[in-house]
Amino acid sequence: MDSKVNISLITLEGFVGVEKYKFLYFFILLIVYITIICSNCTIVCLIWMHQNLHEPMYLFIAALLCNSILFSTVIYPKMLMDFLSDKQVITYSACLLQCFLYYAFSASEFVLLAVMAYDRYVSICKPLQYPTIMRKNMVKGSLVFAWIFPTIQVSVPIALSAETKLCNLSLNGMFCNNLLNKLHCVMSRTVTIYGVIVLLNVSIFPILFIAFTYTKIFVITHRSCKEVRKKAAETCLPHLLVLINFSCLITYEMVIVRVKFDLSNTVRLMMTLQLVICHPLLTQSYMD
Repeated sequence: MDSKVNISLITLEGFVGVEKYKFLYFFILLIVYITIICSNCTIVCLIWMHQNLHEPMYLFIAALLCNSILFSTVIYPKMLMDFLSDKQVITYSACLLQCFLYYAFSASEFVLLAVMAYDRYVSICKPLQYPTIMRKNMVKGSLVFAWIFPTIQVSVPIALSAETKLCNLSLNGMFCNNLLNKLHCVMSRTVTIYGVIVLLNVSIFPILFIAFTYTKIFVITHRSCKEVRKKAAETCLPHLLVLINFSCLITYEMVIVRVKFDLSNTVRLMMTLQLVICHPLLTQSYMD
């Protein structure tokens, strides 16, 4: 790789227009970040300390909250520093790393939600077989898969992007995401094709799987008694809300930002804050 590419400084232009209220944004984001860390860690510790909560459902909830902490940590510390900096810049290598971690944890969220949907399906539709199917090894394997599989998938297009020459050093965002591709002189067809494959594997297919399992749950519970329907609603709806919220935000982030819409800086700022603030907080509240 050309060493000049690796040390190139990328300017983050998404902070344009926030100078007047930068301290307000800083303190709001700092409070939100502390809230995310403290609340999620508290719930995870409670699950860890109480043996009666060492069940698949609660372990998956703990994993989802841990993933939310990691997802937030990829974005918040750098963004907080940028709000107080005169120049918002990042090296290309650091930008690639942030982009990789951001999409790895985003993809892990979809896979974790798919695993949780399967757990709900077995619990509600096959209660007698639940202890046999959802054994400890099954839970451990599912959690490892939920983090390792997306990481491997996302690493390939990032590695290919690292070898691509840059012709632009201005990123129209507040952190490194798929807008990084617009900095390349030539968009690699290999990166584009593999990116679509990764998108299918770590988001579209998990969403379809969740839709299938929850449809089966609602069909079966519709034929059951009121108590079973109530249980299904209490256990499934919170996770559906998390899925719908995150899917909408990622759809904007993955699709809209790559289309040449003339969006104002204010709109881009609000959508970015919605992604980094609302979703982690909503995930925590839904899992309470």
